[in-house]
Amino acid sequence: MVNFDNTAIAFQMKNDAALDRAYFLFKLISNEPLVKIGTAATNFALNAQLPVEGLIRATVFDHFCGGVNEEDCLQIIKELGSYGVQSILDYSVEGKVEENQFDLAVEKNLEILSFIKSREEIPFAVFKPTALGSSDLFYKVSQNSDLNESEKNAYNRITDRYHTLCSKARELNIKLLVDAEESWLQQAADDLCLQMMKTYNTEQPIVYNTYQMYRWDKMKDLEKLFDLASRYNFLPGIKLVRGAYMEKERKRASEKGYNSPICEDKKETDLNFDKGARFILNHIEKASIFIGSHNEHSTSLILNYMEEYNIPSDHKHIWFGQLYGMSDHISFNLAKNGYNVSKYIPYGPVKDVMPYLIRRAEENTSVAGQTNRELELIKKERSRRKLL
Repeated sequence: MVNFDNTAIAFQMKNDAALDRAYFLFKLISNEPLVKIGTAATNFALNAQLPVEGLIRATVFDHFCGGVNEEDCLQIIKELGSYGVQSILDYSVEGKVEENQFDLAVEKNLEILSFIKSREEIPFAVFKPTALGSSDLFYKVSQNSDLNESEKNAYNRITDRYHTLCSKARELNIKLLVDAEESWLQQAADDLCLQMMKTYNTEQPIVYNTYQMYRWDKMKDLEKLFDLASRYNFLPGIKLVRGAYMEKERKRASEKGYNSPICEDKKETDLNFDKGARFILNHIEKASIFIGSHNEHSTSLILNYMEEYNIPSDHKHIWFGQLYGMSDHISFNLAKNGYNVSKYIPYGPVKDVMPYLIRRAEENTSVAGQTNRELELIKKERSRRKLL
């Protein structure tokens, strides 16, 4: 069984200075008032065009991001690869709202696909549905609202953008992860992803849809996906995560007076996630799963399921993923034991990536146990090194 407490393996890529920076950052993130003050100060400084990008780059940016462009990320990608950890480039500039910007997003993603086509250390690409089209349009389609002629044309362009990226991914033999949206936008995104799977996943899984298992209805959706795959003869690709919009989802449900789509508590979410993973692993020869999790218990449970089903650790249809700068104890220890592991590497211009970094800090603050776990492991490794 994988030992996630092995800090020598977990932090083998970090020198003492990088380890000290990680300790400082997670210590800061564990303090909610400081996060709020730091967020406000950073936004003010950037909006006022104060010369703070160098400071941001040397601290939080370099810990959680790979660089400002693809070439800038190469050193980290190669270094991770030397430890058996693959990479996923995630261009983390927040979504735009104009049609020409959606077309530019397609061009950017095509550039990324071309950049990674000959790099074995980068097996996946990723995009977000609302990077390719208006969230208002995703909402209307998800609610089955009537579209006018202009909206129909705009939605057809979204479909064409999906086909452009999925077709190129299949041509280059690169797996393509499609991120999730809020529940009120997700049905349209799901329908588009299903259409892409029917078209591009006939010989191997290329397109992966994201299932947020903090939604109590997602287990039923998974079962429906496999029924459709059997009927239409395609191989489902699933990125399994807990979810990213919990507070926003609950607040909207409360304000608009409908039942929250989110599980009642963390325990129910964990059970739903683990049940989904077991269900997919039980059909792994006809599907592929990317397990996006920072949860040790779920990861260990999935390793147990693999052993129970006699699935080899390096099965080509099973991948684990964590964010760069987090949960190295999971990523590096899994890789050391022969599992397929990738790190999500956010990148982009410092100012444009700040909304992502701020959200990451806020999410870590709200998940106290995770931040405390990071700190505990970093302290353990610092102590271990002092004894050498």
